[in-house]
This record gives sequence, structure tokens and C-alpha cells, in this order.
Amino acid sequence: MATASSLFLGLASHVATAPTARVRSTPLASAARSSLCLRRPSTLVAAAVQAEHQPAVAAAPKPPALPFRVGHGFDLHRLEPGLPLIIGGIDIPHDRGCDAHSDGDVLLHCVVDAILGALGLPDIGQIFPDSDPRWKGADSSVFMREAVKLMHEAGYELGNLDATLILQKPKISPFKETIRSNLCDLLGADPSVVNLKAKTHEKVDSLGENRSIAAHTVVLLMRK
Repeated sequence: MATASSLFLGLASHVATAPTARVRSTPLASAARSSLCLRRPSTLVAAAVQAEHQPAVAAAPKPPALPFRVGHGFDLHRLEPGLPLIIGGIDIPHDRGCDAHSDGDVLLHCVVDAILGALGLPDIGQIFPDSDPRWKGADSSVFMREAVKLMHEAGYELGNLDATLILQKPKISPFKETIRSNLCDLLGADPSVVNLKAKTHEKVDSLGENRSIAAHTVVLLMRK
């Protein structure tokens, strides 16, 4: 496992040089392009990670060389009026968005936790704590790229991913393929191994009352 300084210096270099994910040219993406846009990593975030930092991942043991590993991720955010709603790196038109320290991308946070869980590493909140001002408003693609880098460094690749979004509003079907395409780009994965579903909560509790949004993700990592 990389040391804390090399891990975050590597992250800063990767964020600074990695290409920005783009929406693939599909009919659905073309139809939705006018109402949504991809989030871009902040140069401030890239600079911040060069500072001294001691993440919990530095003390985590290297996972055994198993032929495959399974991870589950869960995330939930409160929805508040006047905030942007970002799902899978895509701005979704809505009258409210996630109240969070970073950009509040419930899907990317969930996927990151699933990958970290499969590797036996600490969760996203320990590695990128919301008490750290350098992650204020951070683009969640930064966290995704770090999780993917850790996956490859441990000798694994994505077998498949299955994610479920839970929200009452807005309807995700017009944007689902665009979100999935961007998720594939961030993971470096073929669309055939990345599945995305969306469900309402039947007007039950905070999810059903449009006061929160949640996501579940299961990943299978295969030994290279």
C-alpha cells in the first residue's frame, strides 16, 4: 500500500492530468445536453491534496490476493432548496439538491464506498473527511479516481457493478443513460458491466417525501 504522502501526491498528479469525462454521443445524451452538464475537478482541490495529510487508508492492511472480492456501498443525503442536484457527475435539473460538504454526489460516493469496501479499506468519510476544508465543494470524480487507482494498485479490476438510486423526484429515466455513460468513463469500464437502476420510495419517509436521496451499490472486483 502506498504511503500517505505518495498516495495523495499521486492523487494530485492524477487529478491534474486526467481527462475530463464527457457525455457519449447517444440520442438520449444529445436530447438531455441542454439541461445538464458534467462536473469538472477543481484545480483548488488538485492543489490542496499536495499538502501534508494523513488519511486512514495509509494504516489499512493490504488485502489478501483473493481471486475476487465483493463490496457494498450506501449513501444518503438530505435535499435542500436552491442547491444543485448532482448524480453520477451530472447536473440534474431540480428545485433542490444535496446538502453536503463536497458536491454531494450520492451515486459516486456510494460507488467509492463499494470499491473501498471490497478492498477492505476505510470508508470515504475517513479518507476524505467532511471536517477537512480542502474537500469543501470538491468534485466527487476526485474521490472516484482515487478509488479506481487503489483498486488497480491492489491488483484488481472491475468485474461488474450494480447500483440503485432511490429518490421520489425528479424522474431519472431521461438522464439514466447519460449518468451511466459518465460512470463508465470514470471507472474505465465497459457499459456491459455497469448497471444503474432508479426507484421511488412510494412516498414513504424522507426519501418518499422528496427530503432526501439515497443509493446502494454492489461491486465485484476480479483479480487481474
